[in-house]
Amino acid sequence: MTTYLILHGFQNHRPPGHWQHWLAGELRARGHEVRYPQLPEADAPVLEDWLAALEEHGERPADGEFVVLAHSLSVLLWLRAGERRPDADRVLLVAPPSPPVTASIPAIAAFADGLDLAEKGLAETGLAETGVRARLVYGDGDPYCPEGADVHYGTPLGLDTDHVPGGAHLNPDSGYGEWSSVLEWCENPAARVKGR
Repeated sequence: MTTYLILHGFQNHRPPGHWQHWLAGELRARGHEVRYPQLPEADAPVLEDWLAALEEHGERPADGEFVVLAHSLSVLLWLRAGERRPDADRVLLVAPPSPPVTASIPAIAAFADGLDLAEKGLAETGLAETGVRARLVYGDGDPYCPEGADVHYGTPLGLDTDHVPGGAHLNPDSGYGEWSSVLEWCENPAARVKGR
């Protein structure tokens, strides 16, 4: 059995129409353990509170693979976690907002503090030491990352990357409710993540 930790983004209250909600149900139906917590104060998140929730829900299971899927603001949470980052075997980082866009939104600006990865690179995130297999998935036309997540995250961190043409923010507004390709990746890490 694999344990999955699914982390949502800003202003997300785990709506049934979101691919993460759909994915949690599909994985549970296949007999996996799924942790899909409502992070505190999703409309006005406090970085420290989200880090505490990450620690609470990110305890490694005694047996089996541990996989994390983070969308939007939770990608920045994952990158900012440092030593508090859970010990995962694989992680899927989906549609992160760019540091400049994040910094321009007062309610979440703290998540972008010191996160210019183009200048800092992999070493300062602590990801290089973890050995975790991380993949970035992003769509073009994402209003929260207009330059492309590959520019801000993929290239600086040397991440394995899947680009979804026309995917935008890869959320319900861009048509991502059911997303079979992510489910396929969950059960087969060699699978490439594609659009719907």
